[in-house]
Amino acid sequence: MAAQFGRRLRKGAATTAVAAAAVAALSASQAPGVTVDGRGGQATADTTPAPEETADVGATGNSPYYTDLPPLNSPHPSPSASTGPGAAGRSEAGIPATVLDAYKKAEAALREAKPGCNLPWQLLAAIGKVESGQARGGRVDADGTTLSPIIGPQLDGNGFALIKDTDGGAYDGNSTYDNAVGPMQFIPSTWEWAGRDGNGDGRKDPNNIYDAALSAGHYLCRFGWDLSDRGDLRKAILSYNNSTDYLNTVLSWLEYYRKGTHEVPDGTGTLPVDRSDDHDRVRPTPSAPATSRPGSGSGSTPGKPAGSGSSPKPPTSPGTPSTPPTSPGTPSTPPGTPSTPPGAPSTPPTTPTPPRTPTDTVDHLENAGTAKLTARAGDVFDERIRARAETATGKAVAAVRIRFTVIGDTDTTFAGGESVATVVTNGSGVAVAPALRAGEKTGDVTVRATVVGRMVPGLDYRATVTERVADTLVRTGDAELICAPGGEFADRVEVRATHDGAAAGKVAATATLITSADDATPNDKGPYFKDADGRAVRTLTGLETDENGLLKLPRLYADDTTGTFLLRVTTAGGAALTVELTVAPAGTTSPSPSADPSENPGA
Repeated sequence: MAAQFGRRLRKGAATTAVAAAAVAALSASQAPGVTVDGRGGQATADTTPAPEETADVGATGNSPYYTDLPPLNSPHPSPSASTGPGAAGRSEAGIPATVLDAYKKAEAALREAKPGCNLPWQLLAAIGKVESGQARGGRVDADGTTLSPIIGPQLDGNGFALIKDTDGGAYDGNSTYDNAVGPMQFIPSTWEWAGRDGNGDGRKDPNNIYDAALSAGHYLCRFGWDLSDRGDLRKAILSYNNSTDYLNTVLSWLEYYRKGTHEVPDGTGTLPVDRSDDHDRVRPTPSAPATSRPGSGSGSTPGKPAGSGSSPKPPTSPGTPSTPPTSPGTPSTPPGTPSTPPGAPSTPPTTPTPPRTPTDTVDHLENAGTAKLTARAGDVFDERIRARAETATGKAVAAVRIRFTVIGDTDTTFAGGESVATVVTNGSGVAVAPALRAGEKTGDVTVRATVVGRMVPGLDYRATVTERVADTLVRTGDAELICAPGGEFADRVEVRATHDGAAAGKVAATATLITSADDATPNDKGPYFKDADGRAVRTLTGLETDENGLLKLPRLYADDTTGTFLLRVTTAGGAALTVELTVAPAGTTSPSPSADPSENPGA
C-alpha cells in the first residue's frame, strides 16, 4: 500500500494537466451541446436515454472506477514492441493476452448475434481498463478466471448507490448489500439476467473474463443500439455507469486503443492507480488524546504543533486561582472536555434513519389489466404486460423500478431480442413492459415481474406461443406433371401458403402420396420421393415454407406402375392442396384420373 501511495503522489503532479487536457479535448471533439447536470458534472443534451434505458442502475450499480487517462501520444506499437520504460505509451497500450483474446472473441460473437450493433472490441477493452485495470493486469488462469475475485465496495448508500442484497451473497459474499463483481464489475442483480457463457464451460461466471466480456457486449448492444453511431455509443456507455466523467474516461481509452495495441503476457499489464472514489471517501477523524502529552501544556492534536490551525488560549490573569491538581487515582479530564453532572443519564449518539424511498413502501405487485397473452410464433403479442406496485393498503406507488424477465427454455423475447426489461412505474403505479415477441418454440412462456431493490413475491404472467398457420395453399405453376414409368418428373412441385391473404412464412407442412381422394393413407406404389439413402419415401414431414410462404418439394420419381396418382400437401392451420401426377409411357395421351391406378391401361 505504501508503494502504491507513493506512486499516486508522484503521478498526481505529473498527470493532472495531462488528464485535464485529455478530457477537455475529448469533450470538445465528441460532445457538442454539453450542459451541466444536477451533480455539477456534464451531460450531453443530445444523448439523453429514454426512461426505460436508464431506469436500472446500470451494469455496475454506478460503482467506483479507475480514472487514469491514457498518454496523449499515440502508442504506435509494433508486434515486437518493447514494453520497457523507454517505449513511451507502449506499456499502457499492452493488453494481457487472455484478456485481449476474450475481448476479440466477444466482438466476433456479437458480430454474429447482433450485427447491427457494430461492437468494437476496443470498447470492451476501454471498459475493462476503467473497471478493473484489465483484470488487474491480466491476473487470470488459462481459462480466463481471475486468480482472486475482484469485488467493488459494498453499495450501502455511503458515497455510493444504495443496493440491498439481491443474491444472498452468492456472487459478492455480501448478504446485506450488493457489490460489483469481476473484471467488468457487474452487480449481481444485473448479472442474473445479463450473464453469458463466453468460454463454453456451461457456467456464467462474472469472475471469468470470457463470460464477463461477452456479457458486457450483449449489455451494450441492447435496445437496438448501433455503436458506430456517436449518440448510441454514448447512451450505451452511460447505461453501464451513469456518469459523464466515466463516459469521457471510457471514450479516451477507446480512442487510444483504436490507434494501436499489442499483447503482453498475462499478469504483466499496467495497473491503474487513481479511482473515482479516492477523494470522496469519508475518512475517520483521529480521536482526541485521553490526556495531554507531557510538555504540551494544552492537549494539542497529536502530530500537530501547538497553536497550529487554532487560536492560542489567553494566559491566566494574575489573581486567578489555578486549577487544583488532580488527586492520585482520579482520572484526568482533557482540557475543554465538559463534565457530566453526577447521576445525569448519558445520551448515546443516534444514527439518523435514512428516508424511506418509494421502493421501501411496496408491499406487492398486482396485474394492472393484462388480458390473455397469445401470439403465433414469430409475431408480436398484441397485448403488453402491465404491473402495478402497491402498498399494503392497496395504494399505488410511483417511481419504482419493475423488472420483467422472460424465464424458462424459450426463445420468446422483448423487442430488441432481450429477455429482461426494467421499467419505472408511472404516477398510477403502473409499469408497462415492452412489446413481447413470440419465438419459434411453441407452448407456454412465463414472464415474471419483480420489484428491483425489494424482496417481495414476483408476479407471473402466462403467455402462449402457437404455431404458425396457413389457411390457403396454391400451386405456383400450372404445368402438367407427367413422368414415364421408372423415370423422374421433370418439374418439381412448388406451392404458396397464405393466411388471411398474406404470405404464411415458416409454416410446418407435410407432403403425402395418398391412396385416393377419399383415402389419405400413403400409397404403396406409383410416384415417390427419395430419402438420403436413395430409398423410396411416400410421406415427407418436417417441411416448412420460407419467409415468403413458398415451399418447393424435392424431386419426384416413378416406379413401373402407370396411371394417375395424387399428392396431397397440408399445413398447420388446416390448409390443403391435392396435386395430380401422371405416370404414362412416352407419347401416350394422359389418362383420366382414377382412384385405382391399376385400372388404367398399361397398369
